[in-house]
Amino acid sequence: MQSLIQPRRNFLAVSGAGVLSATAVAVLAGRAAPAKAQTASMADVNILNVALGLEHEAIGAYELGAKSGLLQKPALDVAVLFQSHHKAHRDALAAAIASLGGKAVETKSLDDYAKALNAGTLKSQTDVLMLAARLELGATNAYLGVIPAFKDAKLGQVAARLAADETMHWTALSGTLSRALPATALSFGA
Repeated sequence: MQSLIQPRRNFLAVSGAGVLSATAVAVLAGRAAPAKAQTASMADVNILNVALGLEHEAIGAYELGAKSGLLQKPALDVAVLFQSHHKAHRDALAAAIASLGGKAVETKSLDDYAKALNAGTLKSQTDVLMLAARLELGATNAYLGVIPAFKDAKLGQVAARLAADETMHWTALSGTLSRALPATALSFGA
C-alpha cells in the first residue's frame, strides 16, 4: 500500500519547481500571457492534473467501498459523504486547470481503480476503512506538500482547504478504526 501513498506525497516531483506565476493572474484577468509565463502555467496544470488524478482515485475508492457490501451503516454513510467531498475537490481542481488553459485529466474506469487499489484483497469493513485512511493520509500530505510551491495565494489556499478536508477524513476514519491520534504535534505534511 505504501506505493499508493507515495505518489500522493510527492506529486510535485512530476512538475519540477514550476509554480503558478503572473501567468495565472494574466489569464484570469483576460490578458494573454508571455510565452515564458505560459510554460510556468503549464507546469502548474501538470501539478493540478496529478492532484486531480488522485481525486479521481479517491472517488473510485469510495465507490468500490460503497458497492462492496462490506460497509455497514454508519460507515457506509460516511463513505458516501467523503466521496461527495472528493467530487467537490475534483470540480475545484478541474476549474483551476481550465482557468489556466489546461485540459483536465480524465477519470479511469472503476475496474482500473479496483485493480490499482487491489480491491480484491478487501474482505471486511476494517479493510475498506484502512485503505481509505491510508489514501486520505497520503492526500493530506500531498496537499500540504504543494502549498509552498504556489506563488498565487489563491491556489495555495485551495490546496490548504483540500488538505484540511483530507485531514478531517483521516481523523474520522482513524476514530472509526479505534486508532490513536498522533502523539506529537506537526505530524502531517512531514
